[in-house]
Amino acid sequence: MTSMAVSDKQICDAIAGLLESRQPQATICPSEAARALEPNEWRLLMPRVRTVAIGMAKNGVLDIRQGGRSVVPDEPLRGPIRLGRPTPDTVGHPTAPDGR
Repeated sequence: MTSMAVSDKQICDAIAGLLESRQPQATICPSEAARALEPNEWRLLMPRVRTVAIGMAKNGVLDIRQGGRSVVPDEPLRGPIRLGRPTPDTVGHPTAPDGR
């Protein structure tokens, strides 16, 4: 399978499956989903995995974290991120930096 043949749904399913196989509070690196789908060319898939993860977070089914803290998926993401299940305190991400 080439990275172009991988669908967004397959990426969503890979992220969800990896999280489901872990403890509820556990997170995954987006590269784990990419590697599960494209073991040899996973790096080519990384931009799409991040894009799909952002969409999932905007829909409230995923929490994106940096440095252990939830981040608003509407803001540009720079650097490493982790993906986790949403928790009651991360559902409905705040729209302002001060949490309002």
